[in-house]
Amino acid sequence: MPQKPPAPSFETLLDSAREQALHLELRDVYAVGEERDVYAAFLRDGSVPADDSAYWSGWLPLVERTVARGVKVARARIVSEPVTEYIRFEHAITDANLRAGEEVRWLSRCHASPLALPGNDFWLIDDRIVRWNIFSGDGHALDPDHTEDPAAIKLCAEAFQAVWELAVPHADYRI
Repeated sequence: MPQKPPAPSFETLLDSAREQALHLELRDVYAVGEERDVYAAFLRDGSVPADDSAYWSGWLPLVERTVARGVKVARARIVSEPVTEYIRFEHAITDANLRAGEEVRWLSRCHASPLALPGNDFWLIDDRIVRWNIFSGDGHALDPDHTEDPAAIKLCAEAFQAVWELAVPHADYRI
């Protein structure tokens, strides 16, 4: 049986997008290594990284050039309330995502109960490929996966749309 190739990088995915790049986040805590220092600073004194910081150096330019091509980049987050400290951090840094051109909405987990959702966070690119972001129980990023399976694409497209319709725009979401 041939081995499946690794999941495409975010750069490859967003550079290949022609219409939309949709991201659904389902966790209340992430323990992503490259966030360790900025998250610790936020917990210590509420500081957030500047748009031109090393923290944002890869992501914000990627989003900016994607949006400049006319691609919609949208992120929806389902969160438990009251929110975790990590979600407070995400909320505090989201203005940088918005300035880069992302649209971001938030949905309280209690409002997501009737929705059919996939088991993992994902990126859906142009209704043609899904990149699954896989995390350990304690929030550490594991190797991502991907699929072009039409049933998985349909599930993700419908799930994202259902969440987006119920979710609150970032500017209106209070924690």
